[in-house]
Amino acid sequence: MSAHPRHMIRPPAVAGLFYPAEADELRRQIDGFLAATAQASPPTPKAVISPHAGYIYSGQTAAHAFRALSVRSSPPSRIVVIGPCHRVPLAGIALPSASVFATPLGEIEIDREALETLAELPEVSIDEAAHAQEHSLEVQLPFLQVLFGEHFRLVPLVVGDSTTEAVAQVLEKVWGDDETLIVVSSDLSHYHSYKTAQAMDTGTVARILARLPIEYGDACGALPINALLAQARRKTLRPRLLDMRNSGDTSGDKTRVVGYAAFGFDEAQP
Repeated sequence: MSAHPRHMIRPPAVAGLFYPAEADELRRQIDGFLAATAQASPPTPKAVISPHAGYIYSGQTAAHAFRALSVRSSPPSRIVVIGPCHRVPLAGIALPSASVFATPLGEIEIDREALETLAELPEVSIDEAAHAQEHSLEVQLPFLQVLFGEHFRLVPLVVGDSTTEAVAQVLEKVWGDDETLIVVSSDLSHYHSYKTAQAMDTGTVARILARLPIEYGDACGALPINALLAQARRKTLRPRLLDMRNSGDTSGDKTRVVGYAAFGFDEAQP
């Protein structure tokens, strides 16, 4: 991939915090997560939901989402990664000004043509601050790089205060065909006891599998998830649960936990 001006590169913000900063260690960790996940079989999802905590907490759950993509007959040429804004106030949906997103595994070219198309929508704007420190998108990228190398361009979208209809309209604009993959980044419930979180997340998972909207308290990425569910209803995608656990399962601390789940959305009749 050709070099880009440094000021146009969005550097990794959470390498060394959410995942290893050293490339070989990062690749080994992801390979380990994928190897510990059952071999995927068709169908290959058009879209997945993947969690975005530190890899020691949610990496194994995320691996189930990405393992499901490993049976693609050819790599996607475009991947849309969409997640909630955690760091700054944001109205609408934010595009980056960068032309490249970097991780310890290398650089990913941004699909500027897609972003120019999206910028025409009223809820969409360029907001570099929304992307600068946002981890919800970044933690998905090393998994995608391990699976697909440099064979795809990235459409990174950070969602703030918006509506399901507006976010679904954004997804529709970049939905494409088999060349486009959608990754929605979201954790589930936050900071409840282990048993409370299990009950809440079981209910949230049931709603997602039924393609019914979820509430804001159910998941930090509720709005992107609801937009994907709206698209799933229109496109007759079938959701399936790939993995579900919480940080109490991975850290051992069950006093205040965060829930995680991985889903695939298959292009098939419900």
